[in-house]
Amino acid sequence: MLSSPLMQRALLAAVLVGAAAPVVGTFLVQRRLALMGDGIGHVALTGVALGWLVGTWAGLVPSDTLAVPGAVVASVVGATAIEWVRARGRTSGDLALAIMFYGGIAGGVLLIKLAGGTNANLVSYLFGSISTVSTADLWWIAGLAVGVLLVGLGLRHALFAVSHDEEFARGSGLPVTALNMVVATMSALTVTVAMRVVGLLLVSALMIVPVAVAQLIAGSFARTMALASAIGVAVSVVGLSITYWEDVPPGATIVLLAIALYAMAAVTRPLFAGRRRGDAPHHDPHPELPDDVQLPVARG
Repeated sequence: MLSSPLMQRALLAAVLVGAAAPVVGTFLVQRRLALMGDGIGHVALTGVALGWLVGTWAGLVPSDTLAVPGAVVASVVGATAIEWVRARGRTSGDLALAIMFYGGIAGGVLLIKLAGGTNANLVSYLFGSISTVSTADLWWIAGLAVGVLLVGLGLRHALFAVSHDEEFARGSGLPVTALNMVVATMSALTVTVAMRVVGLLLVSALMIVPVAVAQLIAGSFARTMALASAIGVAVSVVGLSITYWEDVPPGATIVLLAIALYAMAAVTRPLFAGRRRGDAPHHDPHPELPDDVQLPVARG
């Protein structure tokens, strides 16, 4: 498998996406915006179609040469718009995401028709096509993934403060608005990074599910982020390896592996937690100090 140039590119893309997506997902889960990746993914579809249309007008070969740059621009604009609407409270966050859902799909279908293509041309972007990752695609994925990792890890303390409690962060003097835009932009870039691996319809799962698994195991924000990134890499590589031997969709396989891992962690966690509680001896941790609460003695 490793001797194939196609699989070499696919594995590199899977590792980069698996490492970067959960880093951003950790902040989204903390902000209770787990579905933001879906909204951005739909907007990115419009960007793909727009890049296709511009490529067709410019006579580029192939016509989807500008699909990834178009997705980057559209997703960043969409993510910024979502954050702007959410911050000003003019409409609820879920309503803004719903508008992005519907507008993104409609715009993609319309623009791809104007470009002379068909809806079938969008399938590889909707569901992923990691086996067709070219060298140019790999450079795009690598550049965007490294940028997301550098920003996410370098600003993790400030971004965590903003994601956990905006009012406290604002009172501490942090540039809350700018940091919120950083999270939105990172989310947009992650969507465009992952669309070739798992597809725009499943990208949010790779951002969120590894974080959900890590939260069941890790006890701190930093450990959750590190473990989620490791889980993202593991399920991406294992899922891609399965698709090498079996003719199954790679994106769907990767996401189902992550969900299966979450189910296993959710089932086994109470068992281990109960055992730890049962093994703990019941004793007074400070026998040298008098009890501060005296229970009344029942009288017969």
